[in-house]
Amino acid sequence: MKFPKINRLNISMCLIALGIVYGDIGTSPLYVMKAIVSTNGGMNEINENYILGCLSLVVWTITLLTTIKYVMICMRADNHGEGGIFSLYTLVRKRKNWLLIPAMVGGAALLADGILTPAVTISAAVEGLQEIPAFYDSFASNQRNVMIIVILIITMIFFSQRFGTAKIGRIFGPLMLIWFGLMGVFGTMHLLQDLSVLRALNPYYAVEILFSKDNKMGLLILGTVFLSTTGAEALYSDMGHVGKKSIYYTWPFVKLMLLLSYFGQGAWVIANIGKVKSENEINPFFNIMPESFIIFGVIIATIAAIIASQALITGAYTLVSEAIHLKFMPKLDIKYPSQEKGQMYIPTVTFVIWFLCVLVVLYFKTSVRMEAAYGLSITVTMMMTTVLLLHYLLSKKVNILITTVMIGFFMLLEFSFFISSLAKFMHGGYIAVLISVMIMAVMVIWYFGYIIKSEQMFDVEIKKYIGQISNLKRDRTIPKFATNLVYLTTNSEMQMIEKQVIKSILDGRPKRADVYWFVNVAVSDDPYQVNYKIENFGTDSIFKVQLILGFRVHQNVNQYIKDIARELIKRKEMKEQHRAYGTNNLKILSDFRFVILNEELPLDAKLKWYERIILDSKIFIKKYTASPVKWFELPSNEVIYEVLPLTLPTVKTSKIRRLPE
Repeated sequence: MKFPKINRLNISMCLIALGIVYGDIGTSPLYVMKAIVSTNGGMNEINENYILGCLSLVVWTITLLTTIKYVMICMRADNHGEGGIFSLYTLVRKRKNWLLIPAMVGGAALLADGILTPAVTISAAVEGLQEIPAFYDSFASNQRNVMIIVILIITMIFFSQRFGTAKIGRIFGPLMLIWFGLMGVFGTMHLLQDLSVLRALNPYYAVEILFSKDNKMGLLILGTVFLSTTGAEALYSDMGHVGKKSIYYTWPFVKLMLLLSYFGQGAWVIANIGKVKSENEINPFFNIMPESFIIFGVIIATIAAIIASQALITGAYTLVSEAIHLKFMPKLDIKYPSQEKGQMYIPTVTFVIWFLCVLVVLYFKTSVRMEAAYGLSITVTMMMTTVLLLHYLLSKKVNILITTVMIGFFMLLEFSFFISSLAKFMHGGYIAVLISVMIMAVMVIWYFGYIIKSEQMFDVEIKKYIGQISNLKRDRTIPKFATNLVYLTTNSEMQMIEKQVIKSILDGRPKRADVYWFVNVAVSDDPYQVNYKIENFGTDSIFKVQLILGFRVHQNVNQYIKDIARELIKRKEMKEQHRAYGTNNLKILSDFRFVILNEELPLDAKLKWYERIILDSKIFIKKYTASPVKWFELPSNEVIYEVLPLTLPTVKTSKIRRLPE
């Protein structure tokens, strides 16, 4: 791979990349070697061949999955610089309708992984106190005390989200640079004492250990080794925050430091086989440090775990935001605590992840037990990414033989990891599956509810009602409802509108206005696009507007519509609206009223049983999600709500007859 020249700006971005992108994979040395030792019976049950084989598996897992698949291949599949499974899906969704299934499954599994990661990494870091005799004897021997510290740190991380992380984010990079540097230094110190562990670079040892009697887990050891590359998907997802060049520059350094740490830990374990006597599980990560430095190591490891957790929380916000725009999830209240690009805060997501993280800590108690649940969900995400990647490569007309061999290899490798991780199901993996299934259920209900509604609802041509609406506008016998009356519509066709909207205007008490606006918001694959289309139906008072907004743009409909109105007045396509009073000197626009139609499912709607369940569930979920006022940033004093039954086909009722007197 060709790497471009580095300049000062690149160095700055590289530091930022260290703080944002590598938190998850960068903290894996905290628990991977510890898990490798403990799953085979501990320090007294392992031997040199077992450690060499596992080290070889770690080296080639990181090389094949992280380096080759994600850094060298997936990062080329960017959507205007954005990465991640949903961005990849937007590039291929027009090829096959069923591709939404791997996108949903992968997205749900990735969110589940984001819930488990803070609990695992912070627990593993704080448990380092147990390696210090003074702390172990005073309080760290009681795991309950360790859990309390872990929960307090997790709570602090999530509580701080509402204030934004712009200032804290600036120091993440240098701190992670220190973290990787220390890992490399301590790893090198022990590696130099036994350079023979470098034999693990030979893939022969990786293959041999899978079938060796020294490995009590057999092929299932892959489930533990896989933990070394769990941050690869997050690396791809965070590409949009730092740019692919920054990752190209920094990954060689990060990979080298990771491998030095793993080799150093491996050398220490081999040198101490049968020599360590302790009731607790030994963590080689902290044991390769001088005893006097372990307390500082725990502090730095905890900081790194916090940074990793912060990166995953930010990634979860991005993932949920993209899912909302793809109509995979309901609209949630999104806040922007700072002016920094990419800074967002979703209170509902924050609370749910925090709550589940705390439950995970309370349920599993130790990081080793948490690792049983960890990794299963991310193998699913990786497989789903591979499916989407296949269609991306086919769309780019990459040689079909090369594509088939490459994708087949990755799928076989990831499926092997999946099967081995599946063995953890009864030991805690079911927690990851349960979380994934719950997230997936919401996605299915929301997306297919939208599809069912779109297919079943009656939409009408706006031009058929132009005459009635124009007459209503001029009818002075009816009180004026608003100068500008705005309806939000889900119909993207410029000539069409939901029948519910027409009923709201004309039926019952007609709503007279000077100008009628029908606004549709379309989400673009370009993350930062802000454009619009408009149809005036040959009038200066009835407009269908389609706002075309990127999936990373917040939908400030109030501001956009008023900007469009001013532009139309300037172009003489709409009459100036004189307003006698107002704090704004530019009195060319009068009042606006936004009508929000709340959905209600008719009892006599002609639906299949599963369609009714999906629509009822969607309406129920909608009650607890962000209101259109918050989502579209509408001024609450200009909004009115109206409940109308969905206009759906109904069951034919018997004709009523009058009985004779």
